[in-house]
Amino acid sequence: MAAEKVALVTAGGSGMGAGAARRLAADGFRVAILSSSGKGEALAAELGGLGVTGSNKENDDLKRLVDGAIAKWGRIDVLVNSAGHGPRAPITEITDEQWHTGLDTYLLNVIRPTRLVTPIMQAQKGGAIINISTAWAFEPSAMFPTSAVFRAGLAAFTKIFTDTHAADNIRMNNVLPGWIDSLPQLDARRDSVPMKRYGKVEEIAATVSFLASDGAAYITGQNIRVDGGLTRSV
Repeated sequence: MAAEKVALVTAGGSGMGAGAARRLAADGFRVAILSSSGKGEALAAELGGLGVTGSNKENDDLKRLVDGAIAKWGRIDVLVNSAGHGPRAPITEITDEQWHTGLDTYLLNVIRPTRLVTPIMQAQKGGAIINISTAWAFEPSAMFPTSAVFRAGLAAFTKIFTDTHAADNIRMNNVLPGWIDSLPQLDARRDSVPMKRYGKVEEIAATVSFLASDGAAYITGQNIRVDGGLTRSV
């Protein structure tokens, strides 16, 4: 791994985003992390990278992340789009405002930074975009209505993006985590998984690492389940 390769991680201050940032740094990437809490700046300092405190709901904050990485390292090879948590309520009780928040949280969180990095990756003649989605994108659960609805849309966006930009050698794939140990652990959830355990943040990070690597150079437009066998439909 050439040390000058650069990865951006949004919503990377904690949970799966932070795990991905740590793993990519261990793989030799320079990392730039966006987080609304300030934890991303602290983690970036620990990893010798660049931290920006801001929101993936704000184009200006995302531009500061992208511009900062280009100013510091001159390139962007990987974009990892993580997310926070959107509204949850019975499906007919979700307000218009909550649906718009879900759109911001689970779909536009990918579209906004993708618009910024795509011209850079085109000029470099390559790049990888990895979106942390959900196992319930195709088998939706009433527990996570806004996530399921908009991440199904993310799958469609990903297919169209790859149809458009695969010839530019820009890959986009979605990682679909199930019950992961960054979430509160409940016996009923654990027992619903065929492997009878929660997944580890490090296992999601390892999947991100692979998709960012040269070993995944022929993988694009895919939705890759990392959920212990919880969902299995085609």
